[in-house]
Amino acid sequence: MRPDDRPGAAGTWHRTEDLDRFLARAGAFLRSRPALHTVALTVTEKLRTRGPFACADGRPVFGLLERDGAVRATYFQTPPRRLHLTALTAEDADSLAVHLAGLGRTVPGVGAERETAAAFAAAWQTRTGARAALRQRQRLYSLGTLTVPEPAPAGRARVAGESDRALLVRWKDEFTEAIGASVASNAEAWADARIASGGITFWETPDGTPVSMAGVTPPVAGQVRVAPVYTPAHLRGRGYAGAVTAAISRVARDAGADEVLLFTDLANPTSNALYRRIGYRPVADFAVYAFSERRFSEREFPE
Repeated sequence: MRPDDRPGAAGTWHRTEDLDRFLARAGAFLRSRPALHTVALTVTEKLRTRGPFACADGRPVFGLLERDGAVRATYFQTPPRRLHLTALTAEDADSLAVHLAGLGRTVPGVGAERETAAAFAAAWQTRTGARAALRQRQRLYSLGTLTVPEPAPAGRARVAGESDRALLVRWKDEFTEAIGASVASNAEAWADARIASGGITFWETPDGTPVSMAGVTPPVAGQVRVAPVYTPAHLRGRGYAGAVTAAISRVARDAGADEVLLFTDLANPTSNALYRRIGYRPVADFAVYAFSERRFSEREFPE
């Protein structure tokens, strides 16, 4: 891994495109807080098992902050998606902004715990002149005592298979559009990977018609994350999402997961109330910011 040329009192940032080297240095740190580090753990596990071509738009980049011989924080970015950070102080957020700006990195946005995201957004604006806009407030939940919603809608849960591929592709595209994702996903590759891992569960009506789906990430460091949960708009309000989320949560826990996690959009009080009724409890609040692309020239760069 290559050190940043501005180590300073805040520690030294290192960067690499070599996932194995990154995990050798930062893996224990990420596993030390698996709930709060769920995004980094699940994304790096996907890249490790599926290879670098899981990111078709450019090579992922990984980084870590080292101080006193120990890893204190990490970042990763899978272009063209936003930067993801573990928790940072305001000083460390500023040193990361200097590090990334000095590399000439394009950073379209950031996702992190709320205070960290806000600190980095402010630092990135100061260091590059880019404008930051809050795009989403999220809450991370962890499953406590699972409570199956009552009354349950008629039907049953089942794992999606090869015959469901076309429906999964369509629903993934609909879900991406519904959440306003700024980067389109490869729904076909996503469907193939989830079918292969058994990672999507449907709720289907008694006649066998799928009406809602919930996914779960592969286990890593004892945690899994429920994502996505999607019900087509014309089928909402009938209890399908609660039923399928409870079903997949039970399967994940029975399979040995120490923690079953999920993120919600805090702008959607219905889903937040639903997950609390099922037994999910708040862990931490996160935020997502989007950045404009204006950057200072080298002459303008604020020291």
